[in-house]
Amino acid sequence: MAGPDRMDERLRALGLVEAQRMAQALFADVMARDLIAPGSSEREASNRIGDLARQVFGTAAPRPGPLVRSGPHTALPYEQDPPDRIIGEDDIVVADLGPVLAGYETTFARTVAFGDDPGKYRLVEDLPEVFAAAREVFHANSGITGRQLHTEVQGIVAKAGWTLGGWHVGCLAGAAPTANSDSSPAGSFLCPDNDQPLRRTVQGGWQAHWILEIHLVDEHQGFGGSHKGLLDLA
Repeated sequence: MAGPDRMDERLRALGLVEAQRMAQALFADVMARDLIAPGSSEREASNRIGDLARQVFGTAAPRPGPLVRSGPHTALPYEQDPPDRIIGEDDIVVADLGPVLAGYETTFARTVAFGDDPGKYRLVEDLPEVFAAAREVFHANSGITGRQLHTEVQGIVAKAGWTLGGWHVGCLAGAAPTANSDSSPAGSFLCPDNDQPLRRTVQGGWQAHWILEIHLVDEHQGFGGSHKGLLDLA
């Protein structure tokens, strides 16, 4: 069977970029409507975001599981599913729109802070800067591997004064991370075991596109934050 042609590749890339643009607009709408707010539970906020997402994405948006994590839940690995909790007045909160974007092969996450804790606001400010620095590393090295990018991200995170959460910093667009990296092909993740170049073709002859997932953690204070988006496409 013939692989995708240049037009197929172009349309897929445009679709990923458009899905991210829609996610950015959805998140902006979530914040404008105060769908994430102290006093609400994570589940309540998630349900409100899911209802809005179905208005935006239609039937392509499934009824999601938890989209919102707050307080100590933000420091947990992505794969853990903690119990519901009430968002506090001084909490940091992660909104992960991955479940409602599943039909678009991409994911998107942003972090916000409430209250007066300067450490939480510093983490919120550092997340996009670490994300941008990691993208610069990727674009500066045409042959970079998953292992090399993971190592570079670790260094960037340490220099910023945070700990890197989780065992990977991203995955192939369309891949679903699992709790144990040994149970999934290392080549599908931006992790220490991936020694393959990121610019390559994958199954079916498609060009690989990547999701960058920055998860910063303050181990002493017990909170974290996430910033997810496309690595190789603007």
